[in-house]
Amino acid sequence: MTLLARDEDDVVDAQLAHHLKAGVDFVVATDNGSTDGTTEILERYARGGVLHLIREPGDAILQSEWVTRMARLAAEDFGADWVINADADEFWWPRSGSLKDVFATIPERFAVVRGAWRHFLPRPEGEGAGDVLERMTVRLRRPAFPGDKATIYHAHQKVAHRARADVVVGDGNHDVDAAGGGLAPLRGWYPLEVLHYSFRSRAQFEQKATRAYEGWLRNPRVEPSLHQELAYEACRSGTLDAYYGQFVVDDRALERGLRDGTLAVDTRLRDAVRALRAADGAFRLPGDLGPELSSQPPAVREDAEFVEEITPLVEIDGLVRVEVRVDALERRLQVLGRGRRRLAPR
Repeated sequence: MTLLARDEDDVVDAQLAHHLKAGVDFVVATDNGSTDGTTEILERYARGGVLHLIREPGDAILQSEWVTRMARLAAEDFGADWVINADADEFWWPRSGSLKDVFATIPERFAVVRGAWRHFLPRPEGEGAGDVLERMTVRLRRPAFPGDKATIYHAHQKVAHRARADVVVGDGNHDVDAAGGGLAPLRGWYPLEVLHYSFRSRAQFEQKATRAYEGWLRNPRVEPSLHQELAYEACRSGTLDAYYGQFVVDDRALERGLRDGTLAVDTRLRDAVRALRAADGAFRLPGDLGPELSSQPPAVREDAEFVEEITPLVEIDGLVRVEVRVDALERRLQVLGRGRRRLAPR
């Protein structure tokens, strides 16, 4: 797994322990100038022999460049077969079996498999004794359409890929390519969920909104997204409480969401993470984690709800394929046109 982290000490320890339990063998991590306890957590896993740590102290966010570098290191230096490119607030969850079980089923001709984002929403901060994964057990069942850039809570995919020394990972880890081609995606199947905990507390939201927006502004290739711009403006204009408050699910909102089908209570990760802690509450390193996590296949109703939730991804995927075919046809016509001009009599 590659991991890009910046000031994520409220979740990164659990994130690492979870993935090492779920089938990840090794982590290549980049710490982008963290000022909280994130660096110390990453160093602990590095001392445990399961993580290679890269430090990037700058304020610019160069995500594609950094993740591409890590993914190539995974292939060239650490013997990876498959690579998951993850953020610290993402927990990859196999819908059946372990991560290794999922990747073992992929036919050789395919090199990319998708995971579907599933968004967890913040709860009032007085609950859960300060542990965000104990508190955040409410999942959004009807995310916004992928084209809605005003919110991070839209349907989207993340990708895992076969290890390649020439891989190029796009910004956001939503897609990959390779200089030599051949990274064919397995379409229409989402055997992995990416449990996403983007906004977790008011303080974390404010810090993330500010640093993310300013960091992307310093990227010469990519501008901040609309939802990042709106969050940053809320921080600057003194409307942060109202802006962040619209994401928080209190008891009344939860009851209403369960009734109308827009929300669900999902305790899978909370329960799995509980089992990873030692008696003193600290997360155990891989040698002490016990057997590999293996999830049970979902019930028919759960499977139907999952398909309903990711339907926008399937629709968008169809549009992308049409665009690719149109682009290929246009290139072919251009080649044919150049050939006719060369053959035309003078």
